[in-house]
Amino acid sequence: MKKVVIAGMIGNGLEWYDFALYGYFAHIIGKLFIPSQDHYAQMLGTYGIFAAGFLMRPLGAVIFGYLGDKYGRKFSLTLSILLMAIPTACIAILPTYESIGIWAPILLTIIRLLQGISLAGQFSGSIAFIVEHSPTGKRGLAGSTTVISLCMGMLLGSLTATIFSAVLSQEDLESWGWRIPFALGILIAFVGFYIRHNTEESPHYEKAKAEGRISDTPIKDAFANNLPALLRGVGVYLAVTVPFYTLTVFLNGFIIKDLLLPAKQAYLINTLSMLMIIIILPFGAYLTDLYGRKYILKIVLYFYFFASIPIFYLLNQGGFANIAIAVFAFTLILSCYIGAIPALLVELFPTNIRYTGMALSYNVAGVLGGATPFIETWLIKNTENNLSVAFFVMLCAFISFISFIGYHDSYKEELK
Repeated sequence: MKKVVIAGMIGNGLEWYDFALYGYFAHIIGKLFIPSQDHYAQMLGTYGIFAAGFLMRPLGAVIFGYLGDKYGRKFSLTLSILLMAIPTACIAILPTYESIGIWAPILLTIIRLLQGISLAGQFSGSIAFIVEHSPTGKRGLAGSTTVISLCMGMLLGSLTATIFSAVLSQEDLESWGWRIPFALGILIAFVGFYIRHNTEESPHYEKAKAEGRISDTPIKDAFANNLPALLRGVGVYLAVTVPFYTLTVFLNGFIIKDLLLPAKQAYLINTLSMLMIIIILPFGAYLTDLYGRKYILKIVLYFYFFASIPIFYLLNQGGFANIAIAVFAFTLILSCYIGAIPALLVELFPTNIRYTGMALSYNVAGVLGGATPFIETWLIKNTENNLSVAFFVMLCAFISFISFIGYHDSYKEELK
């Protein structure tokens, strides 16, 4: 189990490092690839390209879900890390708008589309792979390791951005320094491929295969026989994906550009918030192993709904202390919710279509998550009210709460 968890975490973390770099360098990428005199237009363009990768995730869910359910979790995961790392490395050598004009944002968008396809299969596959190895009664804690590795990958990206911002001048960072972290994608491809290639297949998948229960049409079966579970998975995941990308992508640019906090301080707050998630989320997941997913997660959703306005009001007062306290309070709520969701998604679906079902639920919700920075920037520009972000988060929390109506909590039962 240790080997499985460690291998799954390393592969997952490396892939999220690749994907997250775009968000951490969004303010530089916007300047170099989408020049505009209007700050909001520039950020909308940058976040629009960020969201483009998420639009491809339902397609990636179909592709990698099919491969994972028909040919095995291991095969699908190994393929996905190559499809992530190679395009990431291409960003490092991509010419800017000044060099090739409109082709710069076009090529950048194509790269993000490929990354989106890859990530669609990677995270859901990693969840299925680890949770299917874990014993009943510990699935919540085991599943939380996938989110820990996700955060560690994003933390590595945040830490990299923090170090480069501190060591290099703004001129050097914008001219060549931001490219180096992306270039590491090639090294990550080799490391990730080796780790994934040398891990054991899921025992639940192997058992289903031996018993002839592997579906030849997992996509069709997922919609025909498990549509309520698919819709529930989408709804429950909204309170993960929207707050998560609010915290890790939108707030970086908002704090630097709108609240005028120096980039070094903004990156420091983000790095500390990622550390908070890593430390706190296993405890939240462990509580759901003891008292049930439904009971604990509904309590957390109450806090999402009633605390969002005070948190974002404090954030908008500006200043390092106010911003840090607001971000950390938001992080605390997110941490208590996000850790148990992997196990819940696994428990929603039977083994023969689990990869496909999870990938579709996670990635359909993920489309809105990827669009979150764009939507929140648009809301602020058009409402002229920074608290509109809080109302958007509250709406998603309400939908997630409704999604638990009629949910049978199977946290004490064997996987189907």
